[in-house]
Amino acid sequence: MATLEKLHSQLSVPSNSRVLMLLGQLERMNREVMLRDVETARQVTAKIYHLIQTQERSGKEVMSKGSSGMEVILASLENSRDVQTTLNIMYILSELLTVGRGRRVGVFVSKGGTGILFQILILASKEIPPSEELMLQLHALLAKVGPKDRTFGLKARLTGALNITVNVMKQNLQNTKLLLPCLQVLRIYSTNSVNAISLGKNGVVELMFKIVGPYSKKNTSLFKVALEALGALLKSKTNARRVVDSGLVSVLLALYLDWHRNDTRHCCMLIRKGLLVCLRNITNIKLGRKAFLEADGMRILYNSSAECLPVRTLDPLVNTSSLIMRKCFPKNRLPLPTIKSAFHFQLPHVPPEGPVAQLYSQPPGVDDVVDESDDNEELEAETDTENDEDDKEQCNLNDDIETDLNKLHPKRTIGCSFEELKVYQMFFSELSEDFQGYNFEFLKSASPTSSSAYFFSSPSARFTRPVVVPTAEAPSPKQIPHSQDVCNSVKKHQTLSSPSPSSPQTPLDLGTIHLSKDKDKKEDTNIPTPDGHTAPPSFCRSPSQGHMMEQELSHPLECLSLEDKGNQNAEAGSERVKNEESPVNNLRHIQSPLLLGGFPIRRAGGGGSNVGSDCGSEGAEDEAGEGGVLEVPDTAQLLPLHDPDLYVEMVKGTESVPQYAEVAYPDYFGHVAPMFKEPLLERIYGVQRSKIFQDIERLIHPNDILDKVVYDIDHPSPVTEENGESLKFNSQFESGNLRKAVQVRKYEYDLILNADINSNHYHQWFYFEVSGMRVGATYRFNIINCEKSNSQFNYGMQVLMYSVQEAISGRPRWVRTGTDICYYKNHFARSSIATGGQKGKSYYTLTFSINFSHKDDVCYFAYHYPYTYSTLKSVVADGRSH
Repeated sequence: MATLEKLHSQLSVPSNSRVLMLLGQLERMNREVMLRDVETARQVTAKIYHLIQTQERSGKEVMSKGSSGMEVILASLENSRDVQTTLNIMYILSELLTVGRGRRVGVFVSKGGTGILFQILILASKEIPPSEELMLQLHALLAKVGPKDRTFGLKARLTGALNITVNVMKQNLQNTKLLLPCLQVLRIYSTNSVNAISLGKNGVVELMFKIVGPYSKKNTSLFKVALEALGALLKSKTNARRVVDSGLVSVLLALYLDWHRNDTRHCCMLIRKGLLVCLRNITNIKLGRKAFLEADGMRILYNSSAECLPVRTLDPLVNTSSLIMRKCFPKNRLPLPTIKSAFHFQLPHVPPEGPVAQLYSQPPGVDDVVDESDDNEELEAETDTENDEDDKEQCNLNDDIETDLNKLHPKRTIGCSFEELKVYQMFFSELSEDFQGYNFEFLKSASPTSSSAYFFSSPSARFTRPVVVPTAEAPSPKQIPHSQDVCNSVKKHQTLSSPSPSSPQTPLDLGTIHLSKDKDKKEDTNIPTPDGHTAPPSFCRSPSQGHMMEQELSHPLECLSLEDKGNQNAEAGSERVKNEESPVNNLRHIQSPLLLGGFPIRRAGGGGSNVGSDCGSEGAEDEAGEGGVLEVPDTAQLLPLHDPDLYVEMVKGTESVPQYAEVAYPDYFGHVAPMFKEPLLERIYGVQRSKIFQDIERLIHPNDILDKVVYDIDHPSPVTEENGESLKFNSQFESGNLRKAVQVRKYEYDLILNADINSNHYHQWFYFEVSGMRVGATYRFNIINCEKSNSQFNYGMQVLMYSVQEAISGRPRWVRTGTDICYYKNHFARSSIATGGQKGKSYYTLTFSINFSHKDDVCYFAYHYPYTYSTLKSVVADGRSH
């Protein structure tokens, strides 16, 4: 032990420092002296306590670096057998450990102070009766040092301090002054799982329910600590079963409801949170979830949470309640006969041990069995697991409804250095080039029969790449007919509805489009470019002009309709606009449905609605039973890179496992890609939570759920009655993968994607058709069998939508749209067969809301821009023909 003289020299303090002199005097009093001269020991310790209490400098001198003051105090505490001297030393320690932000407590623990306190506790318990003040100070000090001592629970169990604290509590249930520090120490004891089991066997769980009571403004601090201790005890599955077996789950719910109703000013939020934590830990076991449901816990927590939603400060209560309800929501399997793909392709050679052979050798119904994560619950072994409070359990986290996007974003790490990646610059120009800052220069091709090519050149001329683009003579402004003139060319026309504000439309500039099929037109005067090439002046545009080039095409193309074939022929010569050089008048007359060699194009409206009905079309059929003629812009001339006729020919030669005989409109019409960066959607606070609560309503109010199957490829049925109450779905075209659609509410649908062929999973990408919608209604779509634990939709990505009415109005493109988009874990269980042997996994829901802008439109939804195999073939075939 260092001498006080050494301490003086190290700290450069005056040798007459009073606290150091008293500590020196206390150091010289060994055990025999303290037992013999009790009065002197009391006086010295009392003076030290007074100095530390009144002078901040004295406490700093005792706890300064290199000081032996703490060692002297602990030695005196260990040697003292006088109650008053022991109390004086504890008062000193209490003053010293109150300040210092935990550093002083760490010094105390490192000097063996925890063990000395437990020894004093054992000795004090043997006194009859034990000193109340001594027990109070001992537990107060233990409550301060316990969180800093990682072996606190083990020391308490080995020394027998657990039972002593419990006995003190049982004997002082009405003495709140002593009960409070005992509960604080018990809370620390219970963080050790072995201690929690031992305390449960001694009846501590039942004892805690005697302390926790209904709403009262008195002793709220005591109730809060008691609930924290009970919550720590209930982390043990053994104790949780004990609560369930005693029928105390309903008691906890009643207590929570009582505190919720009476705490109108939300002053006791921590008590309400403590009750929810107890319920959360109980529902970690299967019996607890069953008892919770039987006690009507779902309705109680749902109603109370709905009342808390308007108050932002009560989010901790709402989040914990939602976690409990999601956990207790009965696990269901997908409403499918099997999760295996609806289509099967017999491979020429199947390895006997491969995943495909194992998948299809299983009997029906085995692949989608619901697995509970805790079916094989076992009693905890009595092993030391210290500080379980620091171990965050996955089941206690709402990790999929995180509101902090900074935490959601994955860490982006590059596997190779940037210098190594430069080798691949010629293949991945996006690593070094900013395409938004380039001028687009287009060159005419030397071949008169091919689509012209242009070269994408950077200002620094690092590299050039040939790209085929549409080129032809641009009509003059006088040649472009006004949209009203086009409307008058068709009988009973009305202007189509304007695009949705939520889906910004940017049509192409007609002045930048040439009709490449018109070969008799004169070429523009070529303007030399910086690299020595030439380019038509109409295409020498800056990126800002390129962004604006889509904003004028819709005006001359807004009025297109379905017309009766006879009326069309009668009025074709008299009312058709004279100017044949405008792309508006290069119309493609399509029967509805169009039969090209027996291959039907999808009819607008999924078989029930007529595109163009807003323009006054009757949609009449001729004597042969064919549909009306659909006049749409010749997209082959608007988009020279895409020839619809060539695409249909390619589709005819595409062999598909499902044997589809329909062509989706986006694939037929083609698509104008955006020439600007698409912004991310700003995420609305609490949107996931609100969607989860709407899902919970299904269990609480089952009578409000329609549960109406409107589309199912496993059980195809005749066309449903067209009463306008349900949307029509379809995915029976190339790359379509919607398997089932269930209407759960009037404007809400659960969608199930089909697994990849010869598989029972992979359901992330989607492509399907919707029709029969109403204008002004907000439809919600829930894709309920997603598998990934996270999605780009949580970062602001929107779904893609393609409107047929927009396409026939001259805007053939996919647009990013949707509101209230979020991605979260649902209550549909994934079998261990589908997860590779892992139990307890759930599917995830992608949900989004849509407001349609056109009545009886036909819209397509996709995860990203579809690119079918037939498209690939048509591009290759078109390249070969040129």
